[in-house]
Amino acid sequence: MADTLGKAKADIASMIRVNQAGEYGAAQIYKGQLAVMGDDAPDSSAIHHMAEQEQRHLDAFDRMIVERNVRPTLLQPFWKAAGYALGAGTAIMGPRAAMACTAAVETEIDLHYQEQMEQLESQDDPELLSKIAEFREEELEHKQTAIEAGAEETPGYPVLSAAIRLGCKVAIGLSKRI
Repeated sequence: MADTLGKAKADIASMIRVNQAGEYGAAQIYKGQLAVMGDDAPDSSAIHHMAEQEQRHLDAFDRMIVERNVRPTLLQPFWKAAGYALGAGTAIMGPRAAMACTAAVETEIDLHYQEQMEQLESQDDPELLSKIAEFREEELEHKQTAIEAGAEETPGYPVLSAAIRLGCKVAIGLSKRI
């Protein structure tokens, strides 16, 4: 029984760690996009709105990290640079590419959060489950906003999307453990 409790606690700590890292990375992506696009680009107001939501998600996971004494990922400096570079790089490619980045990232985050919600059904952590469900809905809104803004019309979209999604999967896997 104690072994099961220890594993459940470790699983929840891993969820909080990876979610905090992911929200941190997302905030950096939007910072990079806005640094390139500025406030006058066609999608800047939508990006600002999404960035504000990501910051709220990050703030919630930052609180959980402290309150639950969870070790944050050691890769945070790398995610800062990688997220910003991904955001800036896709924005340099154009507004649709920036939105393609959002659509790809949010596709993976949706799958990731859905998996966590399924795992949490057997755990007794209604606070974490509620936050993940709430944030997942907002991530799905971001994906829809990106698609409506022409993400899928980006030249080379399937390749760009696949590359970004693969990067997200690798980041999730690493941040769970490191």
